[in-house]
Amino acid sequence: MNNQLNHIAIIMDGNGRWAKKQDQKRTFGHFHGAENVRNVAIAAQELGIKVLTLFAFSTENWKRPLEEIDYLMKLPAYFFDKFMKELMERQIKIEFIGHFSRLPQGTQKVLKRAMEQSKNNTAMKLVFAMDYGGRDELVEGFKRYAQDVVDGRENNITEDEVENYLMTTGLGDVDLLIRTSMEYRISNFLLWQIAYAELLFVEKPWPKFTPEDLKLCIDEYHQRQRRFGGLG
Repeated sequence: MNNQLNHIAIIMDGNGRWAKKQDQKRTFGHFHGAENVRNVAIAAQELGIKVLTLFAFSTENWKRPLEEIDYLMKLPAYFFDKFMKELMERQIKIEFIGHFSRLPQGTQKVLKRAMEQSKNNTAMKLVFAMDYGGRDELVEGFKRYAQDVVDGRENNITEDEVENYLMTTGLGDVDLLIRTSMEYRISNFLLWQIAYAELLFVEKPWPKFTPEDLKLCIDEYHQRQRRFGGLG
């Protein structure tokens, strides 16, 4: 049994529905969801998690209304302006997965600054998945591998080498995947990386998901037996 917990991934779901239940705009929920990233990230770092990957914006989210997309793309500026000093003090390193070049220039600038400023931090990696999709990641990886073969690489890739063609190179497999707001779907998130992850679906929407809830999820994780296909 291997219950070591290094990498947690979270599908931060339910912001908009939570806001609508309070007769507020969906952006109200996204604002409070962004605020909660700080709370959960710091809790994860204090609990010894090495990597926390958050699904912030999917490749499919471009289908949403333009007003909502514009708001979501401005949230990183608000988040880092408010919390970067604290993240730096806690040695949290900011990383990104997704199609960086397709984000608005202003969003790119904010993320680049945060990644550059925190590049030497060592306590925990806080990874934002934006314009990210699991199938898209695999397709892009296939293309890069095919080009390497054309360029002379022997066509003999192994499972261990696949990671080199993914956006998550160096982050390792996900140990625990959490989805808030009680939706029972993976929604095209980290499809390769969650092959052996433990899955937890939480009733609370993301803005109401607390550090105590994170601790309960971790406790549940440690109660499970991870056999990786063996008998345990």
